[in-house]
Amino acid sequence: MDNALIIGASGGIGAAIAQELEGRGVAVTRLSRSDDGFDVTDTASVDHHLDRLAGPFDLIFVAVGILAPLDAGPEKALSAIDAAHMAQVFAVNTIGPALILRHVPRLLSKVKPAVVATLSARVGSIGDNTIGGWHSYRASKAALNQIIRGAAIELGRSHKQAACVALHPGTVETPFTADYAGRHKTMPASDAAAHLLDVIAGLTPVQTGHFYDYAGKEVVW
Repeated sequence: MDNALIIGASGGIGAAIAQELEGRGVAVTRLSRSDDGFDVTDTASVDHHLDRLAGPFDLIFVAVGILAPLDAGPEKALSAIDAAHMAQVFAVNTIGPALILRHVPRLLSKVKPAVVATLSARVGSIGDNTIGGWHSYRASKAALNQIIRGAAIELGRSHKQAACVALHPGTVETPFTADYAGRHKTMPASDAAAHLLDVIAGLTPVQTGHFYDYAGKEVVW
């Protein structure tokens, strides 16, 4: 791997991924809202920033997402669903990555193996959902998984050596999870980044369109 694009590079996992890649000698292009004004909820912003890039990139890593709006939390019951809050979660977690994926065919290498990896979450797995709750977050990640699946099929026609996957990073010690980790075992962002990049390094086109956790185990849709 020579060149990587990290979107969401100021967040806990995105920053750790960028740092780990640079430590491995990879040239990293970083984009984020706080550093570059890259707003995944604004089509014009996405187009403006990505149209300026020439690529090709060997890795495009999308690390954007929210658990809930700043003035709310993940729903614990159906009665807590709020349309405006749900729309905000979908705007960042689902529509934002979809807007980014529109640019991927032009930015991804066609002549050698390449990977598109988007952070999803195990709670977005419909088959793995046994306790309910967190309706907006779960649904937004489930919808994201479907978009990744469709993108993988389309990329498979033009980028024969590419793998496009959803990744579950585990419960990582970041501000993103600080209020919700509870009794779940957490790991430092640096460890999560190293695990995810090891998974990415082992991907082949055969695995495109699938969902993997930080240990490389496939997650049920």
